[in-house]
Parts: sequence; C-alpha cells; structure tokens
Amino acid sequence: MIRIATWNVNSLRARLPRVLAWLEATKTEVVCLQETKLADGAFDPSPFEAMGYQVAHHGDGQWNGVAIVSSVGLVDPIAGFGRKDLEAGCRILTANCGGIRVSSVYAPNGRSLDDPQYAIKLQWFEQLATWLRECGLPEQPHVICGDFNIAPSDVDVYDVQALEGMTHVSERERAALEQLLSLGYSDSFRALNPEQQGFSWWDYRGGAFHQNHGMRIDLLLTSRLLSARVTEATVDRAARKGEKPSDHAPVTITVID
Repeated sequence: MIRIATWNVNSLRARLPRVLAWLEATKTEVVCLQETKLADGAFDPSPFEAMGYQVAHHGDGQWNGVAIVSSVGLVDPIAGFGRKDLEAGCRILTANCGGIRVSSVYAPNGRSLDDPQYAIKLQWFEQLATWLRECGLPEQPHVICGDFNIAPSDVDVYDVQALEGMTHVSERERAALEQLLSLGYSDSFRALNPEQQGFSWWDYRGGAFHQNHGMRIDLLLTSRLLSARVTEATVDRAARKGEKPSDHAPVTITVID
C-alpha cells in the first residue's frame, strides 16, 4: 500500500514546520508539493532526508516551484516538459516512486478571462496533454498530482453563481481538464466520492474557510492502470487549520499493490 498526496503549501520556507509535522503524523509515502517559491539552490532536502525521504525539486525562486517527497524511492526525475519555452515557469516535475510514475504539477492561475495569462493557462494544459501522449504516460501506472487551478464541475465550488465570469470554472478551462481525462485518466477523489464536495482550497479573506466557501482544485488524476488500485481518496481539512496555514489542504489517495 502506498499513500500519495498533493499539497500546495504556498511557500515551503514559511510552511516547512507544518509540512514536516504532517509527514511525521501521517507517514504518507509520497507527497507532491506545489508553490514552494524556492530556487533549486535554496531548497534544502536535509529535513526530509532526516525523516527517511528522498526529494526532488524544480524551482526558480519566483512564484512557482514543485517538489516530490518519497519514502519508497525516487528515481529518474524529469523537470518540466523538456522545452523551456512551453513551461511557463517551474510547474511540473515527474519521478518514479515505488513503481508508480508520479507528476507534481502547478497549473497557471489565469488571473481573469480577459488577461493574457488565461491564454497561457490554456496553452499550458494543451502542452501537458501533448507531453503525456508523447511520453506514453497514460499507458503506465501514473498519477498527476497538483493544483490544477480548475474546479472540474459545479459541485466542486461553494456557489457557482458567485464565480460566474471568473477563472477556475470557465467552460474552456474545464474542457482543458476533460482533455486530460480523455487520455484515460480518472479524477480519483470524484470517482470514489461521487456526491462529496471535498473542497481543498479556501481564500484567506472574508472567513471563507470557516464558512466553507471553497473550491476543489487540487486533484490526483490516475491512469487506467493505476485507477483500479485506488481504494480511498480524502481531503485533510484539519491541515488547513491553526497558525499560518496554507490556503490549500492536502489531498491523499491510497493505492494498493
């Protein structure tokens, strides 16, 4: 059994003690982190290594940065799509962990529907789909973990009318996500929890967390070979509580051998 989690930590420098405490408490075998906001040279793997984890990191010190933390092995890491002109920052890292190919992704936000970043977001998803096909990853035991900055359906937001005309819920963004699913991937949380909202992100402002005004934008998409082995998918809402939390909660799946 391997548990695989995704967690946008919104600055690993600020959130490292919380991440280490969560790992100590849960003993999760593989964790994909997003928005580390660290350059590779500033990333210190030693706190994770002291706990028995191997780590790979891909970051430039700006607003992005992704990492994979694994206690079941970490080999053949690949940073980016292999073509920097298509990456839009340090947003994807892939490695083999315990016989499963694992990708940690942090999709562009898009900002607003009329912002140039929205077009970049859609292009990034198109390149992700192309890269997956070229690498043959949909035919392997593979999971794409990360902050997709897209709520897949209306049930994945607290009030879709309140978000009308905004990013994360637009038709073109959801179509981009559907393109990934059409390659043979399954939204593991939704597959195992058909009716549950399972929000993973809440704005820091306006008491959104306490009112549960959130969105489910942190996803684990599993290939066909892996989907049959996923037995549980949960959101650790408690990890969003306390002092100086990330605005995201960890989402975890359990994979059996």
